Amino acid sequence: MGEYGVRVEATWRAVDGGSKDPIPEQSPLKLSSGTSEVLVTLVWPCWPCLLECCARCLIGAPFASLVATGLCFFGVALFCGCGHEALTGTEQLIETYFSKNFQDYDIHAFQYFIYGTASFFFLYGALLLAEGFYTTGAVRQIFGDYRTTICGKGLSATFVGITYVLTIIWLLVFACSAVPVYIYFNTWTTCQSIANPTKTTASIGTLCADARMYGVLPWNAFPGKVCGSNLLSICKTSEFQMTFHLFIAAFVGAAATLVSLVTFIIAATYNFAVLKLMGRGTKF
Repeated sequence: MGEYGVRVEATWRAVDGGSKDPIPEQSPLKLSSGTSEVLVTLVWPCWPCLLECCARCLIGAPFASLVATGLCFFGVALFCGCGHEALTGTEQLIETYFSKNFQDYDIHAFQYFIYGTASFFFLYGALLLAEGFYTTGAVRQIFGDYRTTICGKGLSATFVGITYVLTIIWLLVFACSAVPVYIYFNTWTTCQSIANPTKTTASIGTLCADARMYGVLPWNAFPGKVCGSNLLSICKTSEFQMTFHLFIAAFVGAAATLVSLVTFIIAATYNFAVLKLMGRGTKF
């Protein structure tokens, strides 16, 4: 039986009237220039062998790292894509209703941050996945048992430390991504009160959305706020509705990325502990 799941059928053919004896399947095949020659025929694949080979690879696959990598890519793509479009919509709403002075706000700085975040996390996610493959049992299952080097242990410890720091930083990003959702939700709630005046005792003209109160605009921005029926007309626009939902999607993407980083920490810490204590790859 072949090493890669291909059955080899070999027969002995006599050239000068010699005897015809079949060669055993496991016997080495040699071509001879004497009175006989060897005929080698590839008959069919050995499916059990192929399945066994695939099973050996799957047993050592870093499933935790694979799930975390997919979740990280999904979360970062959702956060960066929806966040970028939501910031663009916010800029249009501010220019149209809250302030005509472009010096009162700077949306582009946040967009540049999103570009850098997307590039970094896609690269780092790929590195963490490669590190996950290194510290699993895939290599051990194929090439036999091995002991890692000091360099390998140091590399695993470095990834654990970097991922831990990134998780703390991303926790702050996750908290910041909730701020625009909170602002838009408060504005939407105020619009609902204006649309249903019987549910509030305040005058419709006093119900306002002040962008300066949330730090979006400086206090000297003019007009800086919108009240009453004008605010209700803003809430009914497709730009407001779309931007609100995009910020919610960006918030969900930030949460997914945070979960993926926590999963990476658990997997990398466990792998490093086994590498240090047992000196061999793991299956996590």
